[in-house]
Amino acid sequence: IVTQPASTFSQVKVIGQVAKPQALPFREGMTVLDAVLAVGGLAPFAAGNRAKLIRVENGKQRELKVKIADLVNKGDMRHNLQLRPGDVLVVPQSVF
Repeated sequence: IVTQPASTFSQVKVIGQVAKPQALPFREGMTVLDAVLAVGGLAPFAAGNRAKLIRVENGKQRELKVKIADLVNKGDMRHNLQLRPGDVLVVPQSVF
């Protein structure tokens, strides 16, 4: 029995330098912090302050910059954006 149908449009994907990259089921009120915590946080070599949120609005791709390291480590809630179904949160690797 399917209790909660999930399509790619009802998911939020978190990829890159996080502990467990994965697609998460979207739920109303979900934020960047919720998604980062659900995937186990940032990986050791993550460039959290260079993360971006990729969102498609009106058929056009839009990129929003998100400083996840400041959100997680300093509690800077300005970067705790509301997520929408289909969003992709990308956390790049730091450059040495």
